[in-house]
Amino acid sequence: MAKTQLNVRVDEATADAARERALQRGVSVNRYIEELVLRDAGEVGQTFVEAAADFMKQYERVFTEEFAPEPGTAAGHTAPPDREGQPDA
Repeated sequence: MAKTQLNVRVDEATADAARERALQRGVSVNRYIEELVLRDAGEVGQTFVEAAADFMKQYERVFTEEFAPEPGTAAGHTAPPDREGQPDA
C-alpha cells in the first residue's frame, strides 16, 4: 500500500509521549500513530454495530408485527391471492 506523508502539529508533551509509547512498543512513531488511528476507526465501527444491534433489539416487536409472514406462508413470501369465486386462468 502506498504511503502518504501527513504533517501534524502537537505540543511538545504530546510528541514526547508519542515517542515514549512507540519506544516502549518497539515501533516507530509513524507505526504507533498508524496503529492508534486504525484502532480508533475499528472502535467507531464497533460502536456503530453495537448501536445498530441495540436499535434492533428495542424495535424488534415493531419490525416483527410489521414484517412477519402471514400464518401458513413461507418466511419472506406473501400469501397467494384468494382466488375463490374467480374463473381458472
